[in-house]
Parts: sequence; C-alpha cells; structure tokens
Amino acid sequence: MTISAASPTHAFNPLQVGHKFARLEQLRRADFPVPEFFCLPAAEFDQALEAIHDQLPDRGSDPVTWCAAAARAVAAAVPTGDLAERLLAEFDAVIGVGELAAVRACVVPGLDGVGEDTASDPFAGMSESFLYVPRSDLLSAVARCWASAFKPEAVQYRLLKGIDPTGARVAVGIQRMVLGTRSFVAFTRDPRDLDKHVVIAAAHGIGEGVVQEKADIDHFFVDRATGRVRARTVTKRWMVGPPPEPRVPVPADLADTPVLTEQQARSVAELAQRVERYFGVPQDIEGTFSGDGALHLVQARPMVIASDPDERPVYWGNHNITESYPGICGALTYSQARIFYQAAFTDLYRRLGISERKLRANGHRLARMVGYLDGHVYYRLDDWQVLHDQLPVFDLVRADWEESMGITGPARGERRWSTGRIAAHLPVVLWHAAGHRRRIAQFFRWWDPLMAEVYAVEGRSPDDLIALYRRVWAEADRHWGVTLTNTLYTGLALRAGTALLRRWTGGGPELFVALLSGGPENRSLAAARAAIALAEQAAAMPQLRAAMFAARTDDDDRRIWEDIDAGRYGAQLTAAVRAYLDRYGDRALHDLKLEEPTPRQRPWMLVGVLRPFVRQGTTVADNRAAEAATAADARQQLRRTCRNPLRRLVINRLLAVVRWCVKAREDSRFCRTQLFGISREVMWQLGTELAEAGQLRDPHDVVDLTVEEVIGAFDGTLAGPSPEALAALRRSERERHAAQAPLPILMATPRNRPLAVGLREAVPIGIPAGDDPPGALHGLGSSGGRVRGRALVVLDPAVAPDTCRDRILVARETDPGWLPLMIAAAGLIVERGTLLSHTAITGRLLGVPTVVAVPQATIRIPDGAWIELDGSTGTIRILDDPPPDKTFEH
Repeated sequence: MTISAASPTHAFNPLQVGHKFARLEQLRRADFPVPEFFCLPAAEFDQALEAIHDQLPDRGSDPVTWCAAAARAVAAAVPTGDLAERLLAEFDAVIGVGELAAVRACVVPGLDGVGEDTASDPFAGMSESFLYVPRSDLLSAVARCWASAFKPEAVQYRLLKGIDPTGARVAVGIQRMVLGTRSFVAFTRDPRDLDKHVVIAAAHGIGEGVVQEKADIDHFFVDRATGRVRARTVTKRWMVGPPPEPRVPVPADLADTPVLTEQQARSVAELAQRVERYFGVPQDIEGTFSGDGALHLVQARPMVIASDPDERPVYWGNHNITESYPGICGALTYSQARIFYQAAFTDLYRRLGISERKLRANGHRLARMVGYLDGHVYYRLDDWQVLHDQLPVFDLVRADWEESMGITGPARGERRWSTGRIAAHLPVVLWHAAGHRRRIAQFFRWWDPLMAEVYAVEGRSPDDLIALYRRVWAEADRHWGVTLTNTLYTGLALRAGTALLRRWTGGGPELFVALLSGGPENRSLAAARAAIALAEQAAAMPQLRAAMFAARTDDDDRRIWEDIDAGRYGAQLTAAVRAYLDRYGDRALHDLKLEEPTPRQRPWMLVGVLRPFVRQGTTVADNRAAEAATAADARQQLRRTCRNPLRRLVINRLLAVVRWCVKAREDSRFCRTQLFGISREVMWQLGTELAEAGQLRDPHDVVDLTVEEVIGAFDGTLAGPSPEALAALRRSERERHAAQAPLPILMATPRNRPLAVGLREAVPIGIPAGDDPPGALHGLGSSGGRVRGRALVVLDPAVAPDTCRDRILVARETDPGWLPLMIAAAGLIVERGTLLSHTAITGRLLGVPTVVAVPQATIRIPDGAWIELDGSTGTIRILDDPPPDKTFEH
C-alpha cells in the first residue's frame, strides 16, 4: 500500500513511515510549505525482504556479510505487479505526469525507539536520497532506497552504536522535486554553543550542495529577537544542479553576492522558529527557494544538542489539571496538591507490583509530579512518562492517556514494552482487577466513618489539629491508590467497548457515551440533586423565595442564611440545610484550592447555589426524567444498529462495568474534595491561631504558606523568616503572577537551568485548532442532544448562575463546583476534557448537550453569538442570524 495526503493522520505512524516522513506530514497538515509527497511504508520493505529470503545467508552469520548480501538482493528487487502499478498511479496523482520527484529512504524506529531522525541521533547520511527522478526511474529508485538500509556506512555506524544492523527497516518517501535555485540548512540554535540565534548555511542550486558540502556556502546568523542579520560570505565557485553534472560553476554575477538577501534570511529564520514552536524543541530544517521566489520546506528534524538524556527539555502541561487547580494558586494549595500526587501514585504503583526498591529510586520523580510555575500548578510530564512506563500495561492506554493530558508533538512518549512483555504482565493486572470491586468497597468503608469522626475541628488545640491532619493523610497514603487503579480499568473497559461498538454497529464513541447515561447515582450528582431538593422546599415558601430574589449582595445572602439557620422558615428546612452542609459542605467552585472558601466555612454561599434552581423551577423529578430519556434513546439506537442479541449482551456487560467504574471514579473525586476540605479546615484554624499570636497579619494569609511551613511554625521546623514575612512575600508574588499573561498549556523548558530562567526561555508546543471550516468547530461529543442558543463565554466561574440560564456555556474547563452553572445552562462547550472528564460525565447525568476537547473554543466562539451545538456528533456551528424560533432541540 501507499500512504498519501488522502490517508488519515494516524497512517503516518513513525513505526511505519519513519520520523522523517511522519514529521513532514504533521507540518504539511499544519499548513507549512511542504511539497506534496507520499510514502511507501516499511511493511512493503518487509515483504520485499521476505521475497528474497532464500538468497541470503543465515542471520546468525557475520552481520557485515549478511548485510552486503541483503543490499545486493534488495537492490535487484524492483517493485513489480500490483505494487508497481500503485506506485506509478500515486506518482501521477501526487507528483504529476512528466514531473520529477525526490525519492528518499528513512529507517523506521523499532519498538526500542531507535531509528533515523530521532532527537538523540539523526543517523545523518545513513540513508539514500535520489533527486530529479522521472516516472520511468521511480521503481528502481525505490529498490535502491531499500538497499541503503544495508549499505556499508550504515552497517558500520549501527555496529558502532551497538545496534543490530540486520534489523534495519526502511520506508520510502516520494516527494515533488522542487527545482531550487537557492537552498539552505537552518538551525534554531547555534550548534557550537546553543546560542539562541538562527544559523543558516546556504548555497546556490539544490540542497545536496549544502548537506554534502559540494558547493561553496554562505552563513547567516539571525537574531531571534530583533531579526538582525549577520552574514559571513565567501566567493562562490561551485554549486550543485540537475544531473548529469555533479557540480556546475556558479554564474559570475552571483559569485560575490550573498546567496540570500536579508529578507530571505529572515524568512528562513521565521520558518525555522515556526517549526520549533510547533514541535517544541530546537530544529534542524532543510529547504529551498524556487525560481519564482517561493520558500519550500523539505525536511525537519530535532537538533541533536546532546546525547546525554539529561540535556533534553523538560515538558510541562496543565491541560486537565486546571479542572482541579485553575488559574493562580496559593502556596498552601500547591504544597497540598504535591503531597496528594506523591502519596496517591506511590500507593498506585505499589498496588500494581512496583517494588519498594524502584519506588525509592524514583522517589524524586514522585515528589515532583506537579510543579509550581509562576503561581500555576503544572504536571511535569517527563516524570509522569517515566513513572507510568514502569507498568507494561500502560502502553495499552498510552494514547488515550496522552489525549486526556493534552500531550502532543515532541512531548509524546514512545511505546516502551513489547507485545510479549505486555502479555506477560496482564495476569498481574487481571488478578488485581478481579478484586477491584472489593477493594473499592473497602475504600469507602474506611473513608466514610473516618470523615464522620474527624470533621469537627473547632475547639481543638493546635497540637490536636496537626495530629488530626497527620493521621488523615497517613491513612490516605495507604488507601488512595485504589482510586487510581479504577481510572486504569475504566480506560481499558472504555477502549474495549468503543472498539466493539464501532465494529458491530459502525457507531463512534459518542454512542457508547450516550449509553453510559442512567445507572446508579454518584456522590457528585447526589450533591447536586440534594441542592435541587432544598431549592424545591425554598420555592414552596413565598417569603423565602421573595427574599432570595431580592438579594443583591453577599451580606443579603448571609442574612437569609441566618434566618434559615434560626428556624424562621421552619424546622424542617433548617434540618435539611444542616444535613446538606454536613454531607456536602465541601463542594464548591474550585474546592481543591485551599484559598477558596466552601459552604462549610461560609454556609450562606448555599443561598447563591439554590437561587437559580428556585428561579428556574428545577426539580429532582425533572432532572431524573431527562437522564432517563437520554438513556432510553441510546438503548433504542443500540437495538436499531446492533440486531444481534448476543453482541448487545456483550456491549451491555461492558457498559455495566464502565458505569460502575465511572460511579466509583466520581465518588472518589467527591472523597478527594472532602480530603482537601479537612486540610482547609485544619490549615485555616491554624492560620487563626497564628494571627492571634501575632505571627500572621490576617488568618487568611495562611494560604500563602506551605503545609510544611504552617506546621513548622508550631513544631519548630520552620526555617527562615517569620510566617508573616513569608506570607507577605508570597502574596506579592501571587499578585504579580495574576497580572501576567498565562503560561502556555503545553511547553518545554531547558533542563539543568533554574526554572525561573527556564520559563523565560520556554518553548510553547502548539495544540492545533483543527481543520474545521469557517464558522464550524468540532470536538468530542460527550452528551447527546442538539441545542441552539446564545454563547456565554465563561472565563471566571464566579458568575451568577442566573446569567447562565438557557445559554450555551463556553469554558476552558470545569470542576464539580460548576454544577449550578451547568444545571442552568442549555448546553456546554469546553476546550479541555475527555469522555471521562467531569464535564462529560456531568453533562450526561444532567441531560445537557455537551462537547468537550474543542481547541480554542473560548477564543473562536464570540461571547453572545448564536450557535448550534450537537452533543452526539461533537459539532458546533456559529450561526449568522438568530434561529427563527429560538427554540431548543433536545
């Protein structure tokens, strides 16, 4: 087969076409000026080698002898028959009848990741390229590219690197030949000292003159910040042109003028920097200017900066962690998040069989899974990759995990484990999975009584508060990993379910997602419905209803709460509200951020939660009916598209597993809210103690200290200035960070540099906005239904829920505290998220049409625009005019 621009993106897998052509296709699809090309994948090389197997000596013989024989035999294995016909037809379609091609080989990586054009070793010059190839010579050029896998220089190089040369596999790329008049190689860093200016080597003629140093070369140095160009030129005598002459004289009028004008040098520098920004690491590119002045990019690869892996950049991302820790976070929040991730994932790896020795060896990675970057919480992605790579089964869910984490481009990991090793590890995973339900039940039997016992903190001494904190987190260290194994099993079951559904019904993941509706109520949804039930009681009291609608300030809400708490609206409502606060008082917007209050500290916040429900007349019965209707529609669609009852039975069994796992996931997320709620209660109370002792200006200043510093202020382990001085310094830093432009979602920083310096040199890694036509966007449909309405772009969720009524919310991310806004909304569009993110799950449970993973939605959808959202297909249309009926279609 051949792979071309018409092939899906996943066809350009580096394991089949090599890094060289996979990168070129990424760049072509991102609108870089890459000449058209198509590929012959390594699978065709494998078949050619198999066909000549009898002509080769035994592989156990001398590798040099075997490779020499293989090179001779493969060079003679010119494609014939159907393969030849397909190659020539593709040549005509992509290159053009009568046109010329550049035919290049690329050694594809094996499962060990070793291949041509990797970031650690380009294997420069180890594969052949043939230029100015006409249609009549295409087939022989392909065979010669295959043979270059075993040419002597490549064999010796691989032996030197300790790589088996007989295992090389080659893909072939056939690209439209650009008749260049000025060609270049450009580096986005100076290879000599890594100085941050673009270095360009350019010569007249085609690029082989520069790459193979057959031409006289000018050098240009372009300042990345100012665009200033410095040139170091020579007298040009020779250049490389079309065959048959390998070198031709440079015309006399060009001999002493620079190969590139300053503007051309700047254009090359900008192109090189665009490629660097796209891939996130310094780049080495090749290109040419054609006679009409057009600039063409023919190759791009990572610069080989250092062979030491410690010199690779550090990748940071906050694609989905902002669901938990959006915006600027205080030191208290970050330190608690860091403790949580270290404890939970240590327990996870231990449960999945990682030895204590390995856990100790990776202790530093576990301690820095999240970083604190200019006040923002970020994942340190390279450490996550290393830690997860300890588990062979991780390769089965790597792609889904990277999608959920927003990892793209060079930040992606590579498959680490062989199929055999994964299969050998599966029994361990299956054995653990067999007892998973029991372990989850044990988790909740441990957690619920613990919360009932420890929630009351008022009246405790500082020593008692610290002892309580240490006890809760010490127990969490031993239990929380089971909630993360649940995520692994959810991903595996979801992957299996969507694959079977696609095979048996032709339906995509949106049908499987719709089928997840219904089932047992999770704790997050129970909290929302408990609030709705309270709103129903309040709506039935005209005096309370009027007071809620008349309230304009926080003080008004506080007075309403005091009246409720005093029993002025009846003992039944008072008891119900107190029971809600006891059970759900930690649930609020940003409830994992310890600087943010919750109804447990400020119970009058509940009045603002109830108000939109009262205004809209929302009822628990209506909410349940909407969920049931969505589930019934999905089951009916399954019966229509899957007639085989046995297959439906299998799908429904998988659905039951995923529903149970999703419920356990949401229940444990609620427990995490409670866990952080305990920390908030303890730390705020200790802040009050410090303020009363004159150690803090204000009790709330505790949010600018770390957990260790707060405790250290009492137990004598606080080093450095006083708590008040530390908090003042951090507060000023937090305010400064809040005024700065946000950091990129995904970025690379240099290793072995202080992070404050590295952030100034951070390279953003772009997340493409997709190939959607104008006025249309596309994401992941996660809750079915079609709705038309006006967009409400919400960047700060501290908006009144009333403003969201009948609007389609557009946000970067949500967290469980968005529930009042989500219930009021007619539809949801979120830039981040997956089929199992909070937004997707809640949208399904509420029956609200929802689309997640819509790149740049808050930028591309104007606030107030009329839009149409389809939560099944994941499509969004921006309408030119309001819909005539302005109705909603669920």
